[in-house]
Amino acid sequence: MATEDDVRRICLSMPGVTERRSWGQSAWFAKSLMARMWEEGVGTVKTEEREALAAMEPDTFFWTPHHEQSPKLMLIRLERIDTEELDELLQESYRISGGPGKPKPN
Repeated sequence: MATEDDVRRICLSMPGVTERRSWGQSAWFAKSLMARMWEEGVGTVKTEEREALAAMEPDTFFWTPHHEQSPKLMLIRLERIDTEELDELLQESYRISGGPGKPKPN
């Protein structure tokens, strides 16, 4: 089970990532938004696999009508994934968000 603290730790381990508030929630930025807490226990990431992930595990991966205009944004119920899977998703989100260079391993 992953937590907001895991999101924070993984994000801040990547070069150039900063943390600040966005819409009243903790958020992490590379060149653009890479991850944000949507609500308690639910995080937002960018992925090119949104449709596939949500089709395979709709109780874990989903989006709201708010996210329809941003086809790479996906919500994750953190309690339903482990930190290794979270790390992989955040690495992809970092790349999509324009993270500088190659992320350092966790």
